[in-house]
Amino acid sequence: MAGSYGTRFPLAVWTLTRAALLLCVFKVVTPPGPDVTSDVSVIYQGWYEVLKTGTYPLDDVTWQYPPAAALAIASPAVLPFLGYASAFFVLVFLCDAVVLGLLLRAGRGGGRSSRGAWVWVAGVPLLGPTAYARYDLMVTAVAVAALLAGVRRPRLMGALAGFGALLKVWPVLLLVGVERGRATWRSWTAATVSAVALVVVCYVAMPGALAFLTFQRDRGTEIESLGALVFQMARHFGWEGSVLLNYGSVEFVGPYVQLVSGAALGLTALAFGWLLMWRLRAREFTAGSLCDAAFTAVALFTTTSRVISPQYMLWLVSLAAAALTLRASRMALPAVLVLVATAVTQLEFPLLFDRVVTGDPVGVALMVVRNGLLVAVSLIACRRLWRETVSGPRAKGPLSPAVGAHTRATAR
Repeated sequence: MAGSYGTRFPLAVWTLTRAALLLCVFKVVTPPGPDVTSDVSVIYQGWYEVLKTGTYPLDDVTWQYPPAAALAIASPAVLPFLGYASAFFVLVFLCDAVVLGLLLRAGRGGGRSSRGAWVWVAGVPLLGPTAYARYDLMVTAVAVAALLAGVRRPRLMGALAGFGALLKVWPVLLLVGVERGRATWRSWTAATVSAVALVVVCYVAMPGALAFLTFQRDRGTEIESLGALVFQMARHFGWEGSVLLNYGSVEFVGPYVQLVSGAALGLTALAFGWLLMWRLRAREFTAGSLCDAAFTAVALFTTTSRVISPQYMLWLVSLAAAALTLRASRMALPAVLVLVATAVTQLEFPLLFDRVVTGDPVGVALMVVRNGLLVAVSLIACRRLWRETVSGPRAKGPLSPAVGAHTRATAR
């Protein structure tokens, strides 16, 4: 009976909140702020029309996605009777439902928790209609499936992570917490094989599969990123740059922008260096550390990126949810902070985005709070992961028979 209520209650809340999102994206209800669905009806549909001609968007610098992203952009073709935008929203809704189902199933049994499902139920509507107006939720469904499969099926996890990386790069970070040894070999090999095979197929099928690599090279500092806070403050003290729609996003352009962009890349490199050091020194790899490490890695990548688009919050919400399906996860506090940051993100985009662009005190304050929360999430996650697997009491001592048995099982 308790298990039935544990499933039906989050499902009921999910149904109500998702109905509200669908009413917004289908424009039955008009939420405040600019229309966030134009990316689907204008940009995505425009790319789709180009893809139908048998080529990637070679002349569009806003196409900055790996080759498998074409599958997500073309996916509304499976529901041609709905029209492009309507079909896209329905498919995203179905991906949302898949994620919920995976989390509810993963939260059952000993040592499991329904907290993960609740994080997902709450997190998506906190982002607002933007969650359904970008293809990131499709990528998230693949990533959650990969991470939850990784507990017992490392090859499947690797194959899904490789596919996810060809959709939007970041799912490759899920592999950082795989147990050393056979599980790493199997998952990383499967990821490499699936990614390489997909690249070859895309490259042979249509010209321009790798064009995104050059389009990404000239990106600047996006106005919502951590580094952008430098210019949010500096323009009140005489900085002579400006804000422009550049490479598909609103970016700062002017003196020292390249320097700050380079610093952001440097921070990302340092974050990856910390992850490498953690992996080499970690003494214990469990199902909990697999999910916690994936969450930590993506938090670091997101926080230090030159671009922090609102939909990136879905990445963190989904991985926090996956981690919290396990009672042993140490990511409860970072997960709460992610939910708060997601709510602030909806305030800054789309509700008060004009104030972020002009840099008035409210807009700057929102970005300080949101990016400050992301920094806190990253630092707390790093500290907790390190203590749990490197310097904590359990990590210092020998593995218990139960943990050892579980670890050996996950490597099969």
